[in-house]
Amino acid sequence: MNPHLDPLAQLPHGERVRSRKLADGVATIIVDATGLSPAEAKTIEDEVHAAASRVAGVKDARIAMTAAQPHRTLIAIGSGKGGVGKSTVSANLAIALAKAGKKVGLIDADVYGPSQPTLLGTHSKPEAANDRLIPVEAHGIRFLSLGQLVSPGHALAWRGPMATGALANLIDADWGDAELLLVDLPPGTGDVQLSLIQRSRPAGAIIVSTPQDLSLIDARRAIDLFNKTSVPVLGIVENMASYACPHCGGVSHPFGTGGAEAAAVEMGVPLLGRLPLSLSIREASDAGRPPASSAGPDAEAFGALASKLLETLETPVR
Repeated sequence: MNPHLDPLAQLPHGERVRSRKLADGVATIIVDATGLSPAEAKTIEDEVHAAASRVAGVKDARIAMTAAQPHRTLIAIGSGKGGVGKSTVSANLAIALAKAGKKVGLIDADVYGPSQPTLLGTHSKPEAANDRLIPVEAHGIRFLSLGQLVSPGHALAWRGPMATGALANLIDADWGDAELLLVDLPPGTGDVQLSLIQRSRPAGAIIVSTPQDLSLIDARRAIDLFNKTSVPVLGIVENMASYACPHCGGVSHPFGTGGAEAAAVEMGVPLLGRLPLSLSIREASDAGRPPASSAGPDAEAFGALASKLLETLETPVR
């Protein structure tokens, strides 16, 4: 447009300006902030405001920043009982999904045992802007954990309402352009699970279990909770399924074999995959170096799990 007819035609960041109007000395400009971080959006807002204020005839410049809301799929990752490796699976699955090209966020909602800062190798505290938390970045994903809000080793002695309120703040954080948001839930079927279901309605749930009968009994309870609340169970992950001896190479099954697959068939849910009981996974996880972020057999196992999950998500529900 001719700048003599439109005094605001030469504003910076014109590719993001969606509308501009000058009336009675007031310039009203709408700028698209989709995909920008809060800091980037503020910089552009300031630059457009300064440029508009210098235009002849402008007494007041009003800038509105808008952003299209990305389509975001929320997936709950739960277990019937603790000690089955749910958080390790959650962290490495998130990283494997990111390596597959997805933009991924991870919420550590395990109120009584938040372990993602350790697993991901950073205890950096999140900053806040406009009353929203800004997730911390690590290994190609963004994450927030209740463990970032307290000093390491200190207990979170919270009752149900406090825990569910904290979960709401994590979900409502500035997740930017994240396509997938994984929620690492506490074990069991309590307040946090119900709050997540009622407030945010996950697109699906993944249940982590070992092949052990005791673990599978509790996994069935977790599946039953999601079934009763109409959240699709995307499948079971059988963790610690086998152990390869580093000395002789022989493969054993310390927690039994086939239990998760049988339970999946019985309950009519898919078996998403099996993951080994591995010393290298344990050592890397304790050191804050998630195996999925590197190369090798462990990374390949999590990559296969991510591929199966993406295939499941892309399959229409019948």
